[in-house]
Amino acid sequence: MSNSRYSVTELAALLGAEPVLSDLLIKGIGTLESATETQLSFLHNSRYQLQLTDSVAGAILVREEHRHNVRSVALVVDDPYLAYAKATALFAVNRCSSSELISPSAIISPDAKVADSVIIGPNVVIGEEVTIASGVSIGANCVIGAACSIGEDTRLSANVTLYSDIRVGTDCLIHSGAVIGADGFGFANDAGEWVKIHQLGGVIIGDGVEIGAGTTIDRGALDDTVIGNGVILDNQIQIGHNTVIGDCTAIAACTAIAGSTRIGKNCTIAGACAIAGHLTLVEGTHITGMSMVSRSILQPGAYSSGTAAEPHQQWKRNAVRFRQLDEMSRRIKNLEKTVKQQNTEGQP
Repeated sequence: MSNSRYSVTELAALLGAEPVLSDLLIKGIGTLESATETQLSFLHNSRYQLQLTDSVAGAILVREEHRHNVRSVALVVDDPYLAYAKATALFAVNRCSSSELISPSAIISPDAKVADSVIIGPNVVIGEEVTIASGVSIGANCVIGAACSIGEDTRLSANVTLYSDIRVGTDCLIHSGAVIGADGFGFANDAGEWVKIHQLGGVIIGDGVEIGAGTTIDRGALDDTVIGNGVILDNQIQIGHNTVIGDCTAIAACTAIAGSTRIGKNCTIAGACAIAGHLTLVEGTHITGMSMVSRSILQPGAYSSGTAAEPHQQWKRNAVRFRQLDEMSRRIKNLEKTVKQQNTEGQP
């Protein structure tokens, strides 16, 4: 639990709300239903309007039209969800302390360049020619391979692995179990036997990137795999070698992206999507969940291919019909051809 305390007046200023005069101390954040008199809450989705009037939260982030439905203190903002996101940073728990700067069990190469303020947890291994900037925090059991660089204020949670030649920008967050720079899936076939293509590129991660737990980003075969500034990657994502992801793109869990695909800026890719290799998705592309992308997308917009859940018996009937589509298509073409011939023969 965070030890942060802010008066309602302070929160209004920090979150860009209309000025409010109140000395009430807010000690945390809760939902409309669960928040106490010393917690902040918010209304973003209109489905929860009924909970708004009953909420006992000490202060609530709302739009102007909901101001008068708040029993306590209304903090009026243009976007309550965005203000809530900013508030979470104020109450986030930071358990690191200056007494834990470098664990005695960490193994650090003598030629690694580590800034004075870096926090290094137990059993961390840092390879040769590594450069780590100030403000970096590295959790327990992380492995930082040779010739890696990590920018200022980046945080690695426990059990993160950076292979060699990985560049991570400033103010990034990499969650536990992420693996950056493993070999891409490259093999050549020699009379039925697979010959490994050694991956000679690296990975470049921009500034302000968040990488979820268990996500893997393959190193490039020759050129680097590139993750742009402000990209957010959910848990359990696979990114193939030489993929390039543009700034501020967001990708949800369990999506797999094959190698050499280029994804533009400000795209969103929902969960469990599959994107084939050597494709281009232009800036502003939005892919809905469970979609299979097998061709390049050259016009911005929303795209879908996954099928929604339905009752099992109906799904079985539709699956049978799907297998019949090719035959039905041929029959329709034959009927159209017959009708056209009859109409032509009937003309004077």
